[in-house]
Amino acid sequence: MSAEPILADAPWLISGGTARVLQLLDADGEEARVVGGAVRNALLGLVPGDIDIATTARPEEVVRRAKAAGIKSVPTGIDHGTVTLVIDGHPYEVTTLREDTETFGRKAKVAFGRDWVKDAERRDFTMNGLSVDATGVVYDHVGGIADARARRVRFIGDPDQRIAEDYLRILRFFRIHAAFGAGEPDRDGYLACIRGRGALPACRPSGCAWRC
Repeated sequence: MSAEPILADAPWLISGGTARVLQLLDADGEEARVVGGAVRNALLGLVPGDIDIATTARPEEVVRRAKAAGIKSVPTGIDHGTVTLVIDGHPYEVTTLREDTETFGRKAKVAFGRDWVKDAERRDFTMNGLSVDATGVVYDHVGGIADARARRVRFIGDPDQRIAEDYLRILRFFRIHAAFGAGEPDRDGYLACIRGRGALPACRPSGCAWRC
């Protein structure tokens, strides 16, 4: 694991709605970080885009704190640990840390947790497994910083296993590579996609398959 103050001067992180949400949730024994695509984009010098936040706080605690602070909360996926906070008309998706206890194709039995490593390891690609705290320290549990800088899209863990968990990751592999990759696709990931492509006709792609 590495932790580097790479984004200490990022204006979108130290002011505005993002800073307010992190301040709200990163206190009283809980922790919160921005995760996923926004961190990746910032490392690549791109606009962060949608801001997704992960926290050790349970959904009901997120709602309680938001209410106390006068922030609107919407239970967009509360059964899966997700609450959307709305600040100045901008949505911030907040999800409690999770870990997969069992997987069944695209379905998984998920438990809430407090382990940032396990939460990172359940994500799809290394460059999407990064997180950053309110001070701009980027946490890398999966080798995502090096891959982002090399513009290399690489599965977290065994590519065949990650694809078997969700065959739509085949589409996402090529979508993310087209958007952020450079050169030839990662060979291990590419070959795993070829091996798993036969399962794709049974899948109906949804918006999440195309989301970066």
